[in-house]
Amino acid sequence: MSESTVSGRSDSPAVALGPTALVLGVFSAVGTWVPALVLITFPWTIITGPLAIALGAMGVHHARRGAGRLWIAIVGTALGVIGFGGITALFWSFGG
Repeated sequence: MSESTVSGRSDSPAVALGPTALVLGVFSAVGTWVPALVLITFPWTIITGPLAIALGAMGVHHARRGAGRLWIAIVGTALGVIGFGGITALFWSFGG
């Protein structure tokens, strides 16, 4: 037992926020902007866009404090914004 049991910065749950936002953002953006997938993934795309934005924003916050990677959180947030913007534009085009 020579290893320390104290958790380090890379052991924090905040490290998973960026990659989770990236996966959700990719799903949201692809589900919104690929015409063949819009009808199949529509309900999930509505959920994953805002989740990617929220988790990505938290990931950016924690990455600036040293836990996680900043670029992954930024890309996940941007893809979430793109996906959520596409769904919002689609709703506005049908609404009045």
